[in-house]
Amino acid sequence: MNFYIMTLFPEMVMDGLNTSIIGRAVNNGLLSIEAINIRDYAFNKHNSVDDYPYGGGAGMLMQAEPVYQCYKALSEKITEHAKEKNEEETVKKPRVIYLSPQGKTFNQGMAEEFAKEEDLVFLCGHYEGIDERVLEEIVTDYVSIGDYVLTGGELPAMIMVDCISRLVPGVLHNDVSAEFESFQDNLLEYPQYSRPEVWHEKRVPEVLMSGHHANIEKWRREQSVIRTAKNRPDLLEKAELTPQEKKMVEDLSE
Repeated sequence: MNFYIMTLFPEMVMDGLNTSIIGRAVNNGLLSIEAINIRDYAFNKHNSVDDYPYGGGAGMLMQAEPVYQCYKALSEKITEHAKEKNEEETVKKPRVIYLSPQGKTFNQGMAEEFAKEEDLVFLCGHYEGIDERVLEEIVTDYVSIGDYVLTGGELPAMIMVDCISRLVPGVLHNDVSAEFESFQDNLLEYPQYSRPEVWHEKRVPEVLMSGHHANIEKWRREQSVIRTAKNRPDLLEKAELTPQEKKMVEDLSE
């Protein structure tokens, strides 16, 4: 899977994504991550990409032309890569995600959808945002990571790349681990324990020591439902619960 991040701060993005699981996946050829500097497409000798907004107001606005030229060069590059693979008939406009608090809130379902793409482009705004005209022309998805304001789109892009990458086959050493993590089936992950068996006078639950896999899975499912009911009851609205689990949730709420 190929990630392209259009940004004013490529070093920030690459320094954060070249480590741990994501870095290993890149080294193993499972992922490709490239940060493209929008300043390289500035059309003035100072390489500035911002100007005052029409109508007044505080701050500066990223101009349309450098962003568009950056996107155009990147789009051509993606097309050339597809042609090298003899995929001329499948070449399409790349999916461009603009990181903005105006977008839909990112969640696990969206991550699963994005993970199906061969190429993903992230557009990171800065200053007071980006000229609306270029957004209308190139952006396919507006995505937010939460109802708060950040300095730019770099951190949200890094978060999304991390989350999406975990769903690419082979990125995680344990291929099933992504399937059973938090928010899968709209339930939080169950509590987990490692050695030693007793720590600070607290013991590992006996069921986990039993070796009885059916009982362990039953306990884990119950704990996921209980934890979700206590910490994120809003998720239960979309969770598929058995009648027994629904009764358990009702009892917890009394």
